[in-house]
Amino acid sequence: MLYAIIGRDVENSLPARKAARPAHLERLKELQKLGRVVAAGPFPAVDAPDTSGGVTGSLLLLEFDSLEAAQAWADADPYVAAGVYAEVTVKPFLKVFPE
Repeated sequence: MLYAIIGRDVENSLPARKAARPAHLERLKELQKLGRVVAAGPFPAVDAPDTSGGVTGSLLLLEFDSLEAAQAWADADPYVAAGVYAEVTVKPFLKVFPE
């Protein structure tokens, strides 16, 4: 099943985010090898094609066997450990489009 993991960043998260990013991406690459990543990326703080204006959070659409497994994975994210996220929400997600 797919799960949406939505992380809301603390204010001025960019320095901590940049420091934790390699470890965060490495975990996503491991899931990608297993075919479990639909999409993942940040919410830019401004309408721009990059994060130079800061970041307000992240959205990850990932496949797990259960809500508990998705929550455990989210809880162990390097962004959580680094204090990047003020809050993380994990919700089941049903992909309708594209078919």
